[in-house]
Amino acid sequence: MTKLQAVNGTEAERVKRDALGIADRRKHHTRKATPLRSHTKEADTHHRVYRFRFYPTIEQAEQLGRTFGACRWVYNEGLALRSDAWEQHRVKVGFAESCRALTGWKRVEDTAWLKDVSSTVLQQALRHVDQAFTRFLNGQTRCPERKKKGRSRESAIYVRTGFKWVEDPALPGTGLITLAKQSEPLRIRWSRALPAGVVPIRLSVTRDKAGRYFVAALVEERIAPLAAAFLPDTQEPKAVGLDLGLASLVTLDDGTKLDHPRLLKRYAEKLARLQRELHNKVRGSNNRNKVRQRIARLYTLISDMRKDMLDQFTTRLVREPSARHGGRVRRTARLNETIVDAEWGELLRQLHCKCAW
Repeated sequence: MTKLQAVNGTEAERVKRDALGIADRRKHHTRKATPLRSHTKEADTHHRVYRFRFYPTIEQAEQLGRTFGACRWVYNEGLALRSDAWEQHRVKVGFAESCRALTGWKRVEDTAWLKDVSSTVLQQALRHVDQAFTRFLNGQTRCPERKKKGRSRESAIYVRTGFKWVEDPALPGTGLITLAKQSEPLRIRWSRALPAGVVPIRLSVTRDKAGRYFVAALVEERIAPLAAAFLPDTQEPKAVGLDLGLASLVTLDDGTKLDHPRLLKRYAEKLARLQRELHNKVRGSNNRNKVRQRIARLYTLISDMRKDMLDQFTTRLVREPSARHGGRVRRTARLNETIVDAEWGELLRQLHCKCAW
């Protein structure tokens, strides 16, 4: 099979300008372009995410709705631009060219509404396209696909230049967060405080299926390791074995058990009733949308209960001196349904993360 050759040099620049509508690089055109470097954390620090729920005003909710839609549109257009450039012209388009194309889209009358959204947020959508193609070319994932309204996750990433952070002197670690293109700060429910004196690196604003809004702040934090625990009169570290099963979610080697939540079974009757109501509603009607919201809220309730239980258990397990080691998994009947309900993967992920901290 003949390997396809990429078009480079002057011909590639002409194709990008004439066929793809990507403007030439004008600013600092005499300086050689250098790739952007990702943020690197300081020594002895960890990247940690703090997630909070917030309650937007009507104006903020409308502006965030436009932002989510614009991010999805820019992602799809950036994906199509890179795919068409290679399939039709054998030209490679990178992140810098996509940003110049974004500038051109803003100048077109039909897509001038992109100016109402922060440019840093839209650039992050293009960066996600670049990262998705990089993973695809490295053989890590499949080819990226277009995002669909109502099915894709509604989110927007605000880097440091896209929001304003004012810490509250009376309550260190809390404060006011004002997003770009918004005049008022978000009304955040501070369930816990961020590290005092630390400015978030970036924010991720999301809206789930139940219509709830969340903001996740990524910060650099120095996490003090726990003191080492050893067996009496020895230098052998204490450890505990974990047995993940279906009768009991977790069984420790000392006989301690964590009961299986069986949340899907607990709410199965209610879910079935709502699904029947949804089936009987006319497609596109307001009543059908109301039932869909009720189903979404019920699923989010199940997910929140499961995650809260796992988070409390794994935190207690790691903080106790005698619990610092993982174990094996036992599998029995009705495997798929019960494993999904138990969410073993999330439990093991939390344990690995917290033990590393």
